[in-house]
Amino acid sequence: MISVVGICQHFRGKHMSGNASEFVGDIPSHYDTGLGPNIFHDYADRLAARCGELGGDNVLELAAGTGIVTRKLHDQLPSDTRLVVTDLNAPMLDIAKGKVDGAENIEFTVANAMELPFGKSEFDLMVCQFGVMFFPDKPASYREAARVLRSGGHYVFNVWGSLSENPFAQMAQDVCAKFFPVNPPGFYKVPFHYGDPNVVRTDLATAGWHDVVHETITLNKTIENPEAFATALVYGNPLIDEIRERGGVDPDMVAAAMLDALHDKFGPAPLVMPLVATTFVCRAP
Repeated sequence: MISVVGICQHFRGKHMSGNASEFVGDIPSHYDTGLGPNIFHDYADRLAARCGELGGDNVLELAAGTGIVTRKLHDQLPSDTRLVVTDLNAPMLDIAKGKVDGAENIEFTVANAMELPFGKSEFDLMVCQFGVMFFPDKPASYREAARVLRSGGHYVFNVWGSLSENPFAQMAQDVCAKFFPVNPPGFYKVPFHYGDPNVVRTDLATAGWHDVVHETITLNKTIENPEAFATALVYGNPLIDEIRERGGVDPDMVAAAMLDALHDKFGPAPLVMPLVATTFVCRAP
């Protein structure tokens, strides 16, 4: 049996290597259109609104993906704010760029959150939606965040709750295990392994952050397009790579099983499912 730690190291190792192969082809588009409206947008609204309240002349976004938060930050922040948008995967940033096409004062940079290519105290505000769970050394990433933020600047980020608190993810993991009972894909254990706020706060304290507040937010989300969501649960993240690496199973069959499982678990349309995530607002030492 593969441990959660082993799974995390597998995905983080790929993520931190700079190899963007996991997010090329159709993965970014499925992520953006199939996962975005169903699990990311509502939390992005809240994250961007909090950043708008805090403000800052120089703002850095980590692990921006396809720009779901980027677009909302653009709407929340004054037009003269410098916004630097980063992700390790250029194909994801290509979609993000299209959401703010022609906007001034927005820069896009491929960057590793563990080794940011920015100067000390360069930013007033930093934001990261559902990215820190993938960082291989979280205290080290928090120290790097403190380095590029000015004293008194803010780091705003969120993390998913556990698998049990986000039953769509446990469902997706269970569906995969039915197709691969001996060696089930483990992707869904990665984003949902860091859901205990006390663990996050301990890691922050280890890195020197002590002025921290957090809020756990539970939503009841209506799934408007279950078919697109089920497809994206397979094709919109590195799970599709795991399925193809193992071979012998048509990914479309897994997506069909995801759709059946969604209806079994959450009922006929309109499907409503709970989501749980925690937002942290940290003031730099």
